[in-house]
Amino acid sequence: MIEWTWPWLLLLAPLPWLVGKLVPTATTQQPALRAPFYQEWRQLSEAQGSTTGSGGLIPLMLLWLVWLLLLIAAARPLWIGEAIELPNSGRDLMMAVDISGSMQIEDMQVGQSFVPRMEAVRQLGANFISQRAGDRLGLILFGTNAYVQSPLTFDTATVKRFLVEAQIGFAGKETAIGDAIGLAVKRLKDQPAESRVLILLTDGQDTASSVKPLDAAKLAASLGIRIYTIGIGADALTLPGLFGSSFGSRQVNPSAELDEAGLQEIARLTGGQYFRARNPQELATIYQLLDQLEPAEQATATYRPRQALGYLPLLAALLLSFLLALRHCWHSISWRGAAALHDPRKDS
Repeated sequence: MIEWTWPWLLLLAPLPWLVGKLVPTATTQQPALRAPFYQEWRQLSEAQGSTTGSGGLIPLMLLWLVWLLLLIAAARPLWIGEAIELPNSGRDLMMAVDISGSMQIEDMQVGQSFVPRMEAVRQLGANFISQRAGDRLGLILFGTNAYVQSPLTFDTATVKRFLVEAQIGFAGKETAIGDAIGLAVKRLKDQPAESRVLILLTDGQDTASSVKPLDAAKLAASLGIRIYTIGIGADALTLPGLFGSSFGSRQVNPSAELDEAGLQEIARLTGGQYFRARNPQELATIYQLLDQLEPAEQATATYRPRQALGYLPLLAALLLSFLLALRHCWHSISWRGAAALHDPRKDS
C-alpha cells in the first residue's frame, strides 16, 4: 500500500500552464538584427522542423513529465508493508561493561590458551544480546568515566556491534562502578516497563566514581531496578619462569583487586544476585541463568515496515532531463551543419 506524506503538492500540476496563461509576455526594446540571408535561414529552419515531425511537441511533453515526476517525489510516497508481529517482553535491560585497563589481563582459558577478559566478554556478551528478542537493550561502557554507548532500543544488532567494537581504555584506565550504576538508573527510572534490570560486569573495585556504588544501588532499589553483578577474572594464574619454563614459575591471583563483597552487597540491596565468572564457561552459564531469573512475558507488538519511494520519480526525472539535453545538443549540431552547407555567402 502506498501512502503520501504531502499529497496536496499534486494540486500544483497545472502551475506551469497557469503561469504561461496569466503572466504577460515580457517585452524588450532591443534593436533588430538585420541579416541579408534571413529568408534562407527561415526556410532552413522550417525544413528542419518538417524532418523531425512534431519538433516542439515532444520536448514539451517531456518537460511536463519531468514536472509531474518532481511533484510526485516532493509529495513523498511511502510503501507501507504488511503488519509484522514482534515479541515484546516488556523488559528494559541495561548492560554496564567494564573496559578499564585490567580487562586486558589474559586469564580467560579457552582450550589450552588464554585470552583477555575483554575478548571473552565480547564473544559471550554478543551471544547473550542476540537472544534478547522482545527486550529493549542498552549498553553502558565504563572505565574512569561512564558513557552510554547505546540507549534502550529494540535494535539488538546495533547494541551487539557496539559491544564487539568496544576497546579497552577508551573510557580511561580506572573503574567507576558507582557512576555506571547512576547512569543506568537515570536511563531506566522513567521507563514504563514492569521489569527494569541492570547487568553490571567488572573485574575490579570502584576507584574513580563521583557517587559511591552502594549509594547508587540504594537509589536503584528505591526505583524498583534490580542489579545483577558479575565479577570476572580467574582466581589463579601461573606465570612462567626462566625462559618460559616451569623453573621459577609462580602462581598469582589476577583477581586480587576484585571487590566481591561490594558487588554482593549491590546485588542484595536491589534484589538481584551476584555471580562469579572465573572462565568463559562460567560466564556463559551466568547468561543462561539470567533468563531464568528474569522470565519474559508473552506479549506481542506489531509494526508495519515503511520504505520511501521518492527516489524513483527523482531518478526518472533526471534521466528525462538528460534525454532533453542530448536532444537539444543533437539538433543544435545538425542545424549548424546544415546552415554551413546552405550559407548563401558561399554561393556568391
